[in-house]
Amino acid sequence: MSEHNKPPKKQNFFEKIEHHFVGEGKFKSFYALYEAAATIFYTPGYVSKRASHVRDALDLKRVMIFVYLATFPAIFVGSYNVGLQANGVDAGIMANFFTGFFESFLPVYLTVFIVGGFWEVIFASVRGHEINEGFFVTSVLFALIAPPDIPLWQAALGISFGVVIAKEVFGGTGRNFVNPALAGRAFLYFAYPAQMSGDQVWVLDGVTRATPLGVAPNEGLAVMESQFSWYDAFMGFIPGSIGETSTLAILLGAVFLIYTGIASWRIMLGVLLGMVGTALLFNWIGSDTNPMMNMEPEWHLVLGGFAFGMVFMATDPVTASVTNKGRWIFGILIGVMTVLIRVINPAFPEGIMLAILFCNMFAPIIDYFVVKANVKRREIRYAKK
Repeated sequence: MSEHNKPPKKQNFFEKIEHHFVGEGKFKSFYALYEAAATIFYTPGYVSKRASHVRDALDLKRVMIFVYLATFPAIFVGSYNVGLQANGVDAGIMANFFTGFFESFLPVYLTVFIVGGFWEVIFASVRGHEINEGFFVTSVLFALIAPPDIPLWQAALGISFGVVIAKEVFGGTGRNFVNPALAGRAFLYFAYPAQMSGDQVWVLDGVTRATPLGVAPNEGLAVMESQFSWYDAFMGFIPGSIGETSTLAILLGAVFLIYTGIASWRIMLGVLLGMVGTALLFNWIGSDTNPMMNMEPEWHLVLGGFAFGMVFMATDPVTASVTNKGRWIFGILIGVMTVLIRVINPAFPEGIMLAILFCNMFAPIIDYFVVKANVKRREIRYAKK
């Protein structure tokens, strides 16, 4: 069959309406929204106009979808746990899940998604480019690390800071030097410490319970362990932010991300090794006045946001180290700093957040010296030949 006799290529719905959003189309101002919707369902047929490139079915949007899917176990278990803390075990699994999901997670997530999406569309439209895919992950991560009863106006304020100040002012996705979700969470932590600290977590309906990281430094490890078992902490049946309580659910997400090649196992293992080594060092030193120095590594793993930060935050490809050796250093430094903050300054019970933000700023320096060392080593090797 000749080229002239070939049937015309079938167009999908988005291709049929594309002319309204490009060039001088009447809806050209809404191109960012059109592109975002179209690329959710189809891989674009066009290619980049500059430099060399590689086309792959696994584009950035689908990478972000994989990360999104990896958070589902934490969402399900976390929603159930919020209902459990409010209603009790007698209410039943589904009743507790619906309470936590519809009264806590969903309102916060929708607020974060709408407000953050508004800023993304504004910046994308002004700059004349497509909506960056990273926001879909930023929104769900922010919702999962926020307290379950955070006022919606605070959630809107926090995501606005994370998207605008921590990302867009630096050029958008790929140019931010700190994790936007963590930056928004840190802003709220320092702006409203009474509502965001780990001493008391508001569950629902005015009922509050101290978190394990709030009990341990103030009342001692024995009191903490009498109120919370390690098994409950591992499974996620303790007070805390929705996405951070269940280490089991988070590790299931980690397995998925490692299997698909989305997240760096070197960073995860580095964070774990750094935490274990530092915790054991403090255990060896011991203290009669600071209970946190005696907290064992297995407790650090299941308390607070350590596991969630290790799997979802530290491995952010934009703000983490990109060299293999750099990833080890980056991860170990996060683990060490997390325990240092928890032990030396219990006023900041959640050390993983500050540790990751601090290491985000040093990631480029770590990679610079790793690359420089590799170049020097090769120069020595070639000089010997």
